[in-house]
Amino acid sequence: MGIPSLTFRAWYEASFGVQAWEELDKIPTLMWQDYLIWLRRVLNSPVRNGVHLRDIAFHKDGLLTLTVQTGSVSETILCRRLVLATGRDGLGGGYTPSVIKEIPRKFWMHSSEKLDFSTLRNRHVTVIGAGASAMDNAATALEAGAARVDVLIRRKDLPRVNKFTGIGSMGVVHGFHALPDHWKWRFLDCVLSHQTPPPRSSVLRVSAHKNAFFHLDCELLSCSAHSDHVSITTSQGVLDTDFIISATGFNVDLSLRPELSSLAPHIRFWKDRFKPTAEDMPSGFENQELLNSPDLGDGFEFQEKKPGSCPLLHFVHCFCFPATLSHGKVSGDIPAISEGAERLTRHITQSFFVEDCAIHYQDLESYNDPELSGDEWMNTPLPAR
Repeated sequence: MGIPSLTFRAWYEASFGVQAWEELDKIPTLMWQDYLIWLRRVLNSPVRNGVHLRDIAFHKDGLLTLTVQTGSVSETILCRRLVLATGRDGLGGGYTPSVIKEIPRKFWMHSSEKLDFSTLRNRHVTVIGAGASAMDNAATALEAGAARVDVLIRRKDLPRVNKFTGIGSMGVVHGFHALPDHWKWRFLDCVLSHQTPPPRSSVLRVSAHKNAFFHLDCELLSCSAHSDHVSITTSQGVLDTDFIISATGFNVDLSLRPELSSLAPHIRFWKDRFKPTAEDMPSGFENQELLNSPDLGDGFEFQEKKPGSCPLLHFVHCFCFPATLSHGKVSGDIPAISEGAERLTRHITQSFFVEDCAIHYQDLESYNDPELSGDEWMNTPLPAR
């Protein structure tokens, strides 16, 4: 918000000293949470934890009616705008290949789910994927005492270059959402087709263990469950394992978000109106992640698939990762999320003013705070000629 004393650096230096800041590499996750709690306290922000959104309905007078649950207690909240700042899986959930989902649940888990890694001690673990979460889960399993961890990677090589960094300049941050549709598509298709490399430190954290094994150009073909293990058939052969961690990304699937069930039939996605040409697809194929991106307005608001079917839909704003195709990398990544939040709040502020313009005009007419009291001068007649 342009206040230097509220930055992480200011908090860190005040807590641990300037020298510690100079020596800091990456911010530990739990430390980042400590900073956010401090920020909440300093700003006196009304944050409530443990609250689950269960349903969204449109009130007859134009308000949104939210049904939320805290523990076993349900309540209704009325609001004029709803911002879904729900993260990487905000419009869906973790994606797991069907060949894994077909085996009993006790043998696998998606990397985004909560896992007690102590249960993997002395067990053979297989991680599917090559991203940051794949490496973090593999390393944590190893550090928890897993007997062996195999990382299966479909690509012939780990991605080396983070193309997302290539669209991180302020020009892209402020200008991306104004691009023509086909240019937005080309930028994101290029980024996603190259995939994002895991951090070097995360890969080294895995490879430091002698019982960790990377298998490149190893495509997952099928899985078969036995009484106490799973046999994984790959393009390189068969691997037996005790447990699978599927670090295979996320997808947009509104059926996984029951709280959005009333909105889902009305939300317009890019696939509903945009057909990429061969020129728009450097990767050579239609990117399903992009096709399933919500087609958002200037303030991250949902738009109707069929005009007039849900007039109040634009009061719900999608400020999570799936907004990337419409707005660029400003709703799910720390370097530019402040810029995205400012764009969002400016839009909501503007829309409130427009909706309430009659009230503001009445306030203008009734405004009567004088600058002068009348005793600052004396009225003098013109001199006689």
